[in-house]
Amino acid sequence: MTTGTDTTALAAAGLTAPAEPAREGAATRRAVAAPGPAASPDPAPSGSTIGSTAGTDPAAAGAPARQAPVDEAPARIAQPPIAQPRIAQAPAPGRTRAVAGARAVVRVLKAIGLRSAAILALIALWEIAPRAGLVDSTFLPPVSEVAVAWWELAGDGQLAEHTQASLIRSFGGFGIAVAVAVPLGLLIGWYRPLADFLGPLLEVFRNTAALALLPVFVLLLGIGETSKVSIVVYACVWPVLLNTISAVRNADPTLIRLARSMDLSTPRLFQKVILPASVPAVFTGIRLAGAVSILVLVAAEMIGAKAGLGYLINASQFNFAIPQMYAGIVTISAIGVGFNQLLVTIERRLSLWRVPAA
Repeated sequence: MTTGTDTTALAAAGLTAPAEPAREGAATRRAVAAPGPAASPDPAPSGSTIGSTAGTDPAAAGAPARQAPVDEAPARIAQPPIAQPRIAQAPAPGRTRAVAGARAVVRVLKAIGLRSAAILALIALWEIAPRAGLVDSTFLPPVSEVAVAWWELAGDGQLAEHTQASLIRSFGGFGIAVAVAVPLGLLIGWYRPLADFLGPLLEVFRNTAALALLPVFVLLLGIGETSKVSIVVYACVWPVLLNTISAVRNADPTLIRLARSMDLSTPRLFQKVILPASVPAVFTGIRLAGAVSILVLVAAEMIGAKAGLGYLINASQFNFAIPQMYAGIVTISAIGVGFNQLLVTIERRLSLWRVPAA
């Protein structure tokens, strides 16, 4: 056997099998090393022999080629799922209005309950004390009996008749007092010489009680309506007059100097500076006068009158109709509270320019 001849023949025929694994291993290494597409292995030259492959890698010659590890893409780190924010669904407009209305009603009820708690406690005490024997029910009947008597007076028309007579006298005298006292107070407060001239006289009359002069009014004006209205006017003038004078004197001098520097006339100065600054103090005097007008009128009606709430209270006392007497007193209190609330509302309407305190 001639080994060189066989090898030459195999090489000539292109059947050098042992060289193929080496070429496959080289091609694989080139494909891994190069980032681009793997290049095809070069064909072996026609004159290669087994001896030419003897210098190659023994592992490649005797065993299958070991492929280099291919770089794999780095594994993705598992991220927790991102919580998507929930979009609150807007309520229906009708439901929103209903909720807002319910909340407003609750606030109003809470305010009313807070303000009326003391009144309700007084009514409860008034009802319980006579029935429990804490006071004599003859002189202080329970509030339920007073309510029954008030309803009977309202039903037969007596309460409306007496209330109308008192309101006409009281409101008439009150209106006259306000119409006279406010302009006079502005003049006295603005003009210092006039204030110095009338000051002593005002001090004398303001310290003289109106009820002390009631017999004088009756003697001079008679026992008719004129004397009753006049005593109300006299009693109501002083709170309004004194508060108006104080309001004008306590006006901000900086505002007055600023208005004068702008060459405002005296009427315009009164309109733009003095009157707005005087509104709170003036209305304080007006509210005091409103309470005084009712109290003085009741006292005047007790002395000489044939109608009015004062007359009703006095006549019920003489006739020992105690529930009717308390019904008249409760009516006077209710009128006073309502009149004061009316004046407070008017004051707020005229004082919209004021900045509320922080």
